Amino acid sequence: MTEKKLQRLKVSENGRYLEKEDGTPFFWLGDTAWELFHKLDREEAELYLRNRAERGFTVVQAVALAELEGLTTPNAYGSFPLKRDANGEYDPAQPDVAEDGTYGYWDHVDFIVDKAAEYGIYIALLPTWGDKYNLAWGKGPVVFTKHNARAFGLWIGERYKSKTNVVWVLGGDRPLETRHHFEVVHAMAEAIREADGGRHLMTFHPAGGRSSSMYVHDEEWLDFNMIQSGHGALHTANYAMVAKDYALSKTKPTLDGEPCYEDHPVGFKAANGYFDAADARKAAYWALFSGAFGHTYGHHSIWSMTREPADYFIMDWKQALLRPGAAQMRHVRTLMESRPAKSRVPDSSLLAANYEGANHLTACRGDGYAFVYSPNGLPFRVRLGAISGERVVATWFDPRTGATVPAGESANEGELEVRPPSSGRNEDWVLMLDDASRGYVIP
Repeated sequence: MTEKKLQRLKVSENGRYLEKEDGTPFFWLGDTAWELFHKLDREEAELYLRNRAERGFTVVQAVALAELEGLTTPNAYGSFPLKRDANGEYDPAQPDVAEDGTYGYWDHVDFIVDKAAEYGIYIALLPTWGDKYNLAWGKGPVVFTKHNARAFGLWIGERYKSKTNVVWVLGGDRPLETRHHFEVVHAMAEAIREADGGRHLMTFHPAGGRSSSMYVHDEEWLDFNMIQSGHGALHTANYAMVAKDYALSKTKPTLDGEPCYEDHPVGFKAANGYFDAADARKAAYWALFSGAFGHTYGHHSIWSMTREPADYFIMDWKQALLRPGAAQMRHVRTLMESRPAKSRVPDSSLLAANYEGANHLTACRGDGYAFVYSPNGLPFRVRLGAISGERVVATWFDPRTGATVPAGESANEGELEVRPPSSGRNEDWVLMLDDASRGYVIP
């Protein structure tokens, strides 16, 4: 079979979003499948990728040297990613490349990257999880120095330099706390860039509650910022984290690359209950209307590829593929791609007043349109006149189904008081305002 080539990605001229080689905007709709390479066999990996493609996902985030004992337990075919050195320690300078015709660990990574391209999916590829250079928590082992990080970076950069559907992600859910941590990350990033000739975009996946901008915003190798708003609490204000990145003087695109996962225990404690589809949707619309160029969804049993459910991982990963939050991400993409991306900016001044906490409203506008998100369907007042046109057409967009409800037409001036079609938990709505003269198509 001929290898499918997707267009390479690049940062837009205004530094706010990603686009394809031909200049068309690229909407990042990601899924976290951190253990994809490590846990799934070929048939399972294709099942996963097909399911995500059917739901409109454009990016899958996965790790080469995986978190869950990725060095010390084999993949689905009994293979390991690294050889051991003379002291018996796993050596990043010696990737275990099968040379006897067998199907090795890196052959399996190759297969999945290529299969993703067949389904139109980009792989946001983490060379390693962060516990391999900063244990902090987890099992490690710590194996990286700045020297073998460079060697590994050169090797993996060379191996995947021709894969047009790869985006590099450094970091791996650990803070950079010491000089050693910074040296490892920088050595690996610069080596990858040297090996692949800068063919691929690169970012950094931070620990929870942080953005890559906290550590490496000014680094030349960082093309866009990634936030992990995380799983610590209900109603985490990721919109504020996005807004902070958006306001930085050195403009770079940003997104929430790890928000609360569907069916993840709130605050990491099963006794607190679990995040649900409404939480996943809220994280997406809050971030996107605050200036993010895309968004990543996640499910707790999918990133881990869980096979034996319990109270912490509550279902098998194949069951999790069918959860409502994942299916509803398609509607996020449909809405965001229905209007011009190049002109879109966050604009809280569209709101005459706002709510706090779980009811917080977010708003954005672009060329002839504006969106306002109400997480619990509460009424609000919007200031008109910020978009073009003498008259505006109002429409309600349902994030649960993608359906729309007409909301009338009015002069494009003064304030408009609106009440969503329903209110309460799981009753979020988007108000779409369009310049009546533009003839925009309703999604």
